[in-house]
Amino acid sequence: MKQFYGMSQRGNLDEALQGLYSPQFIMLLSNNDQFEEHVAALERRFPGVPSIGCIGMSYQTSVAEHGVGVIAFSEGVTAAANVLEQASTMPVKYIKRLEEDMRTVGGTNRDTVCIDFCSGNDACVLTTIYTALCKRGISLVGGTGDQGKVSANGRIYQDAVAYGLVRNQNGRVKTYKENIYHQLGNYRFVAADTDRTNYVLGSLNGKSAKQVYQDILHVTDEEILTRTFQNPFGKLNGDDTCIISIKEVKGNALACFRQVNDSDVLILLELGDYKAIVRETIQQICRDFPRRSAIFSVNCLFRYKLFSEQGYMQGYLRDMSALGNHAGFVGYGEHYNNRFVNQSMTCVVFE
Repeated sequence: MKQFYGMSQRGNLDEALQGLYSPQFIMLLSNNDQFEEHVAALERRFPGVPSIGCIGMSYQTSVAEHGVGVIAFSEGVTAAANVLEQASTMPVKYIKRLEEDMRTVGGTNRDTVCIDFCSGNDACVLTTIYTALCKRGISLVGGTGDQGKVSANGRIYQDAVAYGLVRNQNGRVKTYKENIYHQLGNYRFVAADTDRTNYVLGSLNGKSAKQVYQDILHVTDEEILTRTFQNPFGKLNGDDTCIISIKEVKGNALACFRQVNDSDVLILLELGDYKAIVRETIQQICRDFPRRSAIFSVNCLFRYKLFSEQGYMQGYLRDMSALGNHAGFVGYGEHYNNRFVNQSMTCVVFE
């Protein structure tokens, strides 16, 4: 298979599509002002080709912060694209669409992946999707777009998740999740007084969540929102840790970017040697896949901000380009199988 990446900082879709011929699956990353226009134009240009899209930044060797980016697969791919609606209330109502697409595409955990763009309510959506995918052991990689809009096959949806099932006809696929944080100290908290709808964390071990965070890290209210780049929370999930970013201070509580429930066990995290961790991820992929056709990744907005502030974003993209054809987008939350995480990178590698 082959992966195509094209972009236009000016938002010129024709410019972004230069050199793309006979695509078998397309992902559109556009801006809020031109999203509807680009979705319609893409469908006119490649009618009937499975496609998904959202509002967000794309990247390959540089980041298209505005404008438009297109990532497409061709030459050896079987794909289907669709949407689950009512993401905030009842996405399971539409699960038969995914089940039918899985039968059409075929494939197994060895050669097939699901890529999704979500408008929100990610945790519920992922649980729903993964109940179908796990029957065949198919992995999922994706993320949340901006402005609560996604597209599938030339149509725009709100309160929905757009997905693409992609089968590699010429080799394996495998998904990865990269965590650049590790536990700080031996702190262990039980969450309480949570607001699941608004992702609010009220208290930890019986104390105000804000006060606990400030007492440990010695930061002011204003510093909390930038300190989350270095010290997010982590939710223990078996042997894995799901990163939880802080969104804002709400009185004595903390609003987060993912849901926290009463009785969840949380830890405090600290930033590790992210350059070394990136090198380890690249080395692991090279060991698993001596030959690689494409790498599609989703990087968190907070990782993008952190790497940019540290002067590493261009270096990061340069390091990842050593793998071969690497492209992706900046999400507002990352998806890995049935997990919704923050401040992470998820990716799929095609042999």
